[in-house]
Amino acid sequence: MTDLVITAASVLPASNAERDQGIAGETIVAGKAVYLAATTNRWMLADSNAAGAEARQAKAIALNGASAGQPIAIQKSGDITIGATLTAGTAYYLSDTPGGICPLADVGTGEYVVLIGLAKSTTALALQFSYPGVAL
Repeated sequence: MTDLVITAASVLPASNAERDQGIAGETIVAGKAVYLAATTNRWMLADSNAAGAEARQAKAIALNGASAGQPIAIQKSGDITIGATLTAGTAYYLSDTPGGICPLADVGTGEYVVLIGLAKSTTALALQFSYPGVAL
Protein backbone atom coordinates (compact mmCIF):
# COMPACT_ATOMS: atom_id res chain seq x y z
CA MET A 1 0.00 0.00 0.00
CA THR A 2 1.32 3.43 -0.94
CA ASP A 3 0.19 6.02 1.58
CA LEU A 4 0.54 9.75 1.09
CA VAL A 5 3.83 11.01 2.48
CA ILE A 6 2.65 13.85 4.68
CA THR A 7 4.82 16.65 6.02
CA ALA A 8 3.19 17.29 9.40
CA ALA A 9 4.34 20.93 9.57
CA SER A 10 2.51 21.62 6.28
CA VAL A 11 -0.94 20.40 7.41
CA LEU A 12 -3.19 23.48 7.49
CA PRO A 13 -6.96 23.97 7.66
CA ALA A 14 -8.61 26.24 5.10
CA SER A 15 -10.97 29.07 6.02
CA ASN A 16 -14.01 26.76 5.52
CA ALA A 17 -12.70 24.11 7.93
CA GLU A 18 -14.93 22.67 10.65
CA ARG A 19 -12.53 22.18 13.54
CA ASP A 20 -12.81 20.64 16.98
CA GLN A 21 -10.56 19.74 19.89
CA GLY A 22 -10.15 16.74 22.12
CA ILE A 23 -7.65 14.46 23.83
CA ALA A 24 -5.41 11.99 22.00
CA GLY A 25 -5.70 8.36 23.09
CA GLU A 26 -2.36 7.43 21.52
CA THR A 27 0.51 9.14 19.71
CA ILE A 28 -0.90 10.94 16.67
CA VAL A 29 0.93 12.97 14.00
CA ALA A 30 -0.61 15.89 12.09
CA GLY A 31 -2.26 14.75 8.84
CA LYS A 32 -3.38 11.35 10.11
CA ALA A 33 -7.00 10.14 9.90
CA VAL A 34 -8.62 9.69 13.30
CA TYR A 35 -11.84 8.51 14.97
CA LEU A 36 -13.35 9.23 18.39
CA ALA A 37 -13.37 6.12 20.61
CA ALA A 38 -16.75 5.88 22.33
CA THR A 39 -15.50 4.15 25.50
CA THR A 40 -12.66 6.60 26.25
CA ASN A 41 -13.84 9.75 24.40
CA ARG A 42 -10.31 10.05 22.99
CA TRP A 43 -9.12 10.47 19.41
CA MET A 44 -7.39 7.41 17.95
CA LEU A 45 -5.82 6.49 14.59
CA ALA A 46 -8.37 5.05 12.15
CA ASP A 47 -7.49 1.84 10.25
CA SER A 48 -9.29 0.35 7.21
CA ASN A 49 -8.74 -3.24 8.32
CA ALA A 50 -9.25 -2.82 12.08
CA ALA A 51 -11.14 -5.63 13.82
CA GLY A 52 -13.80 -3.24 15.18
CA ALA A 53 -16.09 -1.14 12.99
CA GLU A 54 -15.61 1.95 15.16
CA ALA A 55 -11.86 2.11 14.36
CA ARG A 56 -12.60 1.88 10.62
CA GLN A 57 -14.81 4.98 10.67
CA ALA A 58 -12.44 7.90 10.17
CA LYS A 59 -14.15 11.12 11.26
CA ALA A 60 -11.39 13.76 11.09
CA ILE A 61 -7.80 14.65 10.27
CA ALA A 62 -5.36 15.57 13.05
CA LEU A 63 -4.13 19.17 12.75
CA ASN A 64 -1.29 18.80 15.26
CA GLY A 65 0.77 16.06 16.81
CA ALA A 66 -0.01 14.77 20.29
CA SER A 67 0.91 11.92 22.62
CA ALA A 68 -1.65 9.96 24.63
CA GLY A 69 -3.44 12.26 27.07
CA GLN A 70 -2.45 15.48 25.30
CA PRO A 71 -4.78 17.97 23.57
CA ILE A 72 -5.33 17.52 19.85
CA ALA A 73 -7.00 19.73 17.25
CA ILE A 74 -8.89 17.95 14.48
CA GLN A 75 -10.66 18.93 11.26
CA LYS A 76 -13.99 17.27 10.44
CA SER A 77 -14.89 18.89 7.12
CA GLY A 78 -13.92 21.60 4.67
CA ASP A 79 -10.70 21.95 2.72
CA ILE A 80 -7.29 21.08 4.12
CA THR A 81 -3.76 21.50 2.88
CA ILE A 82 -2.73 17.94 3.69
CA GLY A 83 1.02 18.42 3.44
CA ALA A 84 1.46 15.86 0.64
CA THR A 85 1.42 15.85 -3.15
CA LEU A 86 -2.04 14.94 -4.43
CA THR A 87 -3.44 14.23 -7.89
CA ALA A 88 -6.23 16.74 -8.56
CA GLY A 89 -9.60 15.02 -9.03
CA THR A 90 -8.50 11.83 -7.25
CA ALA A 91 -10.45 10.35 -4.35
CA TYR A 92 -8.39 9.44 -1.29
CA TYR A 93 -9.24 6.70 1.21
CA LEU A 94 -8.24 5.38 4.62
CA SER A 95 -5.42 2.84 4.35
CA ASP A 96 -4.56 -0.24 6.40
CA THR A 97 -1.71 1.69 8.02
CA PRO A 98 -3.21 3.34 11.14
CA GLY A 99 -4.07 6.93 10.21
CA GLY A 100 -2.79 6.51 6.66
CA ILE A 101 -4.39 7.96 3.52
CA CYS A 102 -4.09 6.46 0.02
CA PRO A 103 -5.80 6.38 -3.41
CA LEU A 104 -8.46 3.69 -4.02
CA ALA A 105 -6.08 1.59 -6.14
CA ASP A 106 -4.04 0.98 -2.97
CA VAL A 107 -6.97 -0.24 -0.84
CA GLY A 108 -6.49 -4.01 -0.72
CA THR A 109 -8.76 -7.03 -0.57
CA GLY A 110 -10.44 -7.42 2.81
CA GLU A 111 -10.04 -3.75 3.70
CA TYR A 112 -13.06 -1.55 4.29
CA VAL A 113 -13.65 1.33 1.89
CA VAL A 114 -13.54 4.62 3.80
CA LEU A 115 -13.57 7.80 1.72
CA ILE A 116 -11.51 10.62 3.23
CA GLY A 117 -11.95 13.23 0.51
CA LEU A 118 -11.37 14.46 -3.02
CA ALA A 119 -8.27 16.33 -4.18
CA LYS A 120 -9.14 19.84 -5.37
CA SER A 121 -5.55 20.51 -6.42
CA THR A 122 -2.09 19.05 -5.89
CA THR A 123 -2.12 20.30 -2.29
CA ALA A 124 -5.76 20.73 -1.16
CA LEU A 125 -8.10 17.95 -0.12
CA ALA A 126 -11.86 18.52 0.28
CA LEU A 127 -12.77 16.34 3.27
CA GLN A 128 -15.86 14.15 2.71
CA PHE A 129 -15.73 11.28 5.21
CA SER A 130 -17.89 8.32 4.18
CA TYR A 131 -17.99 4.79 5.61
CA PRO A 132 -20.45 2.52 3.77
CA GLY A 133 -19.38 -0.56 5.77
CA VAL A 134 -18.25 -2.47 2.66
CA ALA A 135 -14.99 -4.42 2.38
CA LEU A 136 -13.26 -5.06 -0.94
